[in-house]
Amino acid sequence: MREPLVARMREFGTTVFATMTRLAVETGSINLGQGFPDTDGPEEMLERAVEAIRGGFNQYPPGPGVPELRHAVSEHQKDGYGLDYDPDGEVLVTVGATEAIAAAVLALCEPGDEVIVFEPYYDSYAAAIALAGAVRVPVPLRVDAGRFAFDPGELAAAVSPRTRAILVNSPHNPTGTVFTREELAAIADLCEARDLIAITDEVYEHLTFDGVEHLPLATFPGMRERTVTISSAGKTFSVTGWKVGWVCAPYAMVSAVQAVKQFMTFTSSAPWQLAVAYGLRHDMDWVASQRASLSAKRDRLMAGLAASGFEVLRPAGTYFIQADIRPLGFDDGLAFARRLPERAGVVAIPTQVFYDHPEYGARYVRFAFCKRDDVIDEAVERLKRL
Repeated sequence: MREPLVARMREFGTTVFATMTRLAVETGSINLGQGFPDTDGPEEMLERAVEAIRGGFNQYPPGPGVPELRHAVSEHQKDGYGLDYDPDGEVLVTVGATEAIAAAVLALCEPGDEVIVFEPYYDSYAAAIALAGAVRVPVPLRVDAGRFAFDPGELAAAVSPRTRAILVNSPHNPTGTVFTREELAAIADLCEARDLIAITDEVYEHLTFDGVEHLPLATFPGMRERTVTISSAGKTFSVTGWKVGWVCAPYAMVSAVQAVKQFMTFTSSAPWQLAVAYGLRHDMDWVASQRASLSAKRDRLMAGLAASGFEVLRPAGTYFIQADIRPLGFDDGLAFARRLPERAGVVAIPTQVFYDHPEYGARYVRFAFCKRDDVIDEAVERLKRL
């Protein structure tokens, strides 16, 4: 019988997150691999979802998303960043950011088009590019002065006549870096000079630390017209299971993305959409408090990792810490991560799985700090076995 999976998807098996989560369950390990919180979001927002269910909002909402959420997203972009999007045509609600990214790539890239990604990259990017029949072109982030950064010259050299888009993720998963104004300006200048589209994954936009500011690429000169901005409620409000995301872009781009998205899921989750609309308008103080809490959790886990022998990089955003395993006598993150549950009862993610060039990330593993303090403390105690 012929291979059932189409050729362009054969490099993609079970995700590393599913694999490591299963390993955590099998070994009774603490899961600091997958990036999901173990506490709930703001109580009033959760109650709005319950009220919506009990109030009968349980059928198909409009394809572009419920008006309340589209307007709330538009207000959020205007109030937070000075970006003006028409809620009736320039905002589209999606099933999380993952669907938004896939729909954007499928809608805007022809087979054979090249899409530049910064490696390490979130694994769904590569799958979306493959589904579109496009070609991914990786540009590496390397550690420089204690943070992951790219070389603008390497980025410029990656552009070819077939380049269609640059996929930008900041704050960046899995490294925790937040692109600086100068780095984003270099991306913007290149997009302008070479007539490229930018697709930006900004799901961690509100989770930055130490006074570091998130700057949407669409705010740079000339970029609003050529940027598809993507975010979601999951990380902002600690409701990753709700899968409520959105796209903000010019009319033509949103129309293109919606043309694809409508045949993927059509629409989703009316109660969650209404609740997220409430959250964006009324619970941003909770988000600020959550950011402060996560900053303290980051510092708590960093101290524990350092005490266990890791060399630790300080993330400026997201849920994640990158730890260098070489001081512990290892140089293969994948082998280390596979042995860690048995050696210490903790699960981490090997950073090299997010690279086209695994050697660049072989010495790092990623730990998630979006957990209760007692969970972090127990993980730290277990890691002392190393």
